[in-house]
Amino acid sequence: MSPRTPNMESSVYEGNDGWWHGRVTMGVKDDGSPDRRHRRAKTEPEVRRKVRELENLRDKGRAPKAGRKPTVEQWMTTYLTDIASLKLKPRSLDDYWSKTRNDIVPGVGKHRLDKLAPEHLERMYRAMLDAGHAPSHVVKVHRILSRALKIAHRRRIIGENVATLVDPPSVDETEANPFTTEQAKAFLKAAVKRPNFMRWCVGVGMGFRQGEALGLRWAYVDFEAELFHPQWQLQRLTWRHGCKDARACGERLHRFEPCPKECRTHKNYKRGCPKPCPKDCKAHASACPERKGGGLVFTRPKTKKSTNPVPIPPPFIPYLHEHKAQQEEMRTAAGDEWQEYDALFTRPDGRPLDPRSDWEEFKDLLAEAGIDDRRLYDGSRHTAGTILNELGVDMPTIMEILRHTQISQTRRYVKGRSHLSKDAMRRMGDHFMPRSEPSTETTSETTDRKAARAQRRRRMR
Repeated sequence: MSPRTPNMESSVYEGNDGWWHGRVTMGVKDDGSPDRRHRRAKTEPEVRRKVRELENLRDKGRAPKAGRKPTVEQWMTTYLTDIASLKLKPRSLDDYWSKTRNDIVPGVGKHRLDKLAPEHLERMYRAMLDAGHAPSHVVKVHRILSRALKIAHRRRIIGENVATLVDPPSVDETEANPFTTEQAKAFLKAAVKRPNFMRWCVGVGMGFRQGEALGLRWAYVDFEAELFHPQWQLQRLTWRHGCKDARACGERLHRFEPCPKECRTHKNYKRGCPKPCPKDCKAHASACPERKGGGLVFTRPKTKKSTNPVPIPPPFIPYLHEHKAQQEEMRTAAGDEWQEYDALFTRPDGRPLDPRSDWEEFKDLLAEAGIDDRRLYDGSRHTAGTILNELGVDMPTIMEILRHTQISQTRRYVKGRSHLSKDAMRRMGDHFMPRSEPSTETTSETTDRKAARAQRRRRMR
């Protein structure tokens, strides 16, 4: 009988080093050579258990690929550079990179991908919460990492996505704080003094997002049908290097040492001193002479539903015509300095409004109108949905106006009012227990009523 082991059968033996070794045939490598995996243990039962686990993964088609597994940092770089960049919008990709650099890599970046355990993620999330990060921020980090590990599992780089074994922190939904009708009127009364008064009418009265409002163009305003066609949005994107060597390009701007405690260089920075650069820093693309893809850019909305036309309230039409005439006067006054972007809301030289300046103007208007501080979304999109609901507009119609894909999303944008709840419960009470008529009888009783009561008593007997 031949001592040769049959094909695909594993071998277990004791080596001269005192360890038990197992060899498992998994198939062939990319170059055609046999893919033999090695396992070892101090005892024969232990090595046979490891061999059986590897054989089960092979038989189920879930065996990881051969070769040394990348670290979490290496895989996240590969995932964001080659995979996620093909699908994500630029702003979303920037957010993924930011959370990877600031949270994932410092937390678990040095772990090998196949050695990553649920406990590592749980300790990272705990440290992030202790450092003051909001639970919603931790959940976003968890989703980014889980997505990257899902792709690694799908490509058989790892045997299991350990992020699915971890429960991220619970997130309390941020409660909307829209304007009341009186506050909305006071806000627009303060905004009427501004050159871009109609920008706030579009935001408060029609529920446009900031990027959609600032990205509106005259070519997509249909005055005859009284429709806005929000085909574009304005976003500020991060610059990318256009040169071949990004690290050498930003060499003069690299800072590898943290700032001193009493730093005067960044004393006016709202977020404090910037963090030191990593050793292989490839940032500072804004200073690259061949930079690309950044600055204020007109981009397409995130979903197809967001491009649906929105009816313009008829009272807005005269104000839009007046706004267009004022813009023509600005163009004439600017002369050769005018830069044509066909935007509805512009600076004096024709360039689109900067989102940051727009946000600051919103805060100024809140102070002028005597309204307490709140988010821009609360003062525009949430306000429009809530007031439409107060006017008796049904949820499906509000969903179409706000261009949501799901009605559950619309319900989160609409906040109930206490006075409407009181009125609804009053009508409910009147339905079941009609109010008694006010009494008109006098304090003294008449003989007719005494006789009537006596007659009723006799009948009861």
